[in-house]
Amino acid sequence: MTIAGKASGSPLVEVESLSQFFPLIGGVLQRTIGQVKAVDDVSFTIRRGETLGLVGESGCGKTTVGRTLLRLIDPTGGKIVFDGTDITNLSGRKLGPFRRRMQIIFQDPYASLDPRAQIGSSIAEGLRVHGMGSAQEQRNRVARIMELVGLQPYHARRYPHEFSGGQRQRIGIARALVLEPDLVVCDEPVSALDVSIQAQVLNLLRGLQQEFGLTYLFVAHNMGVVEHISDRVAVMYLGGIAELADAKEMYRVPLHPYTIALLSAVPVSSPRERDTRKRIILMGDVPSPVNPPSGCRFHTRCWLRTQLDNPERCETERPELRVIEDFPDHQVACHFAERLVPGADRDRMIDASAQVSSARATSDEEASGPTTAPAPDSGGLFGGQGADVPDEEGQARV
Repeated sequence: MTIAGKASGSPLVEVESLSQFFPLIGGVLQRTIGQVKAVDDVSFTIRRGETLGLVGESGCGKTTVGRTLLRLIDPTGGKIVFDGTDITNLSGRKLGPFRRRMQIIFQDPYASLDPRAQIGSSIAEGLRVHGMGSAQEQRNRVARIMELVGLQPYHARRYPHEFSGGQRQRIGIARALVLEPDLVVCDEPVSALDVSIQAQVLNLLRGLQQEFGLTYLFVAHNMGVVEHISDRVAVMYLGGIAELADAKEMYRVPLHPYTIALLSAVPVSSPRERDTRKRIILMGDVPSPVNPPSGCRFHTRCWLRTQLDNPERCETERPELRVIEDFPDHQVACHFAERLVPGADRDRMIDASAQVSSARATSDEEASGPTTAPAPDSGGLFGGQGADVPDEEGQARV
C-alpha cells in the first residue's frame, strides 16, 4: 500500500493566513525601519499520514513556515490548528503536550547536535524533558529507536564527530521519532548528503512513516526528491504559496508560470528528453521580501504576463490561491491560470517563451566570447619566457 493510500483524509494540521514578519533595526536610536516579510498570508492543510512537500527557491520562506508551524517562532498573524486545537497563542505548560507531538529534523545534523554530548544522551533529551519513563526505560527506548534508523545500540556512547554525515542524519531522525510524534517537519534533511545516502535516508523516512503512521511536512528545494516522497506539493515564491496540488498532477500538468519554469530547470538524464525539453529562463532577480512587488509577487519575472501583453491586473491585485475548473484538487495563485490548462494555447505560449530563453542564452554566450588557454610554450598563465614546462615524463625543463 502506498503512503498516499494510508492517509485518512482528516486534517491533522490546518494553517490559515499565516504570516511571519521580522523587524529591521537601524539608525542611531536602533528603531524598527522596516520588516522582512518572510511568510505572508500562507494557508494549507496536512492530512493524517500524508507527506506535504514544500518547495521553492532559497529564501522563499519554506523553513520559516515549518518553524512557525512548530511554534519555534511566534507567528506575526494567522491561525495554526493542530488536531482540532488552536495552538497559535498557546505557551508554557499548555503548549508542552503539543511540542511532544510535533518534532523537526534539521537540515544540518552536526550543527543541531551538542558536540560534547554522547548521542545516546542527545536522543534521550526529549524523554527527560517530558518526563517519559524511568532512566532504564529511556535507555531501552533509545536503543530501540537507534536500531530502527539503522544504528547500533553501542553507538550511543559515541560523540557526533565520530559519525559520517548520513549517520548523523539518522541520529537526527532518531531524536525526532523517540517521542513518537504525530507530525515531523523535515527541514531539507538530505540536501547536504551524497546522492546514494539521500536515497537511503528517503527510504528510511518512508518506511518509518508506514510503520508509525507519521505525517510529514517535507521542506526541500530539490524537485526530484520531493516528487519521490510527497503525496502533495506546495510551491512557494517570495513568502507565499503559488501552487498546491497532488504530486503526480503537479509534475504532469503544472498550472502556475513559476512552477512551469521551475520544473523546466530540473536536470534530465535522457539525451532524447534533453533535446526536446522546453527550458524557460526567468529574467531578473527575486525581489526583496523587505519591499515585495504590489499585486502578484511573481509579475516582475513572469513569462506568461509577457505573453499576455502585460495586463495591469497583475500589478494591482494579488491573486488568491484558488481551485481551477476541471482540476478539483489543484489550487493556483494566478489570475490567468486557465490559459495554462492543457491545450494549444498553453503549448504555444510555452514554446514562445522557451524560444526567447534559448535566444537569450545564446546571445549571452556569444557576448562572453570564447575562452582559450595559453599555449604550453608561452610560459603558462604568467607569460614568462623562462617558466618551467613539464615534459612528457613529468620533469620540468627550461
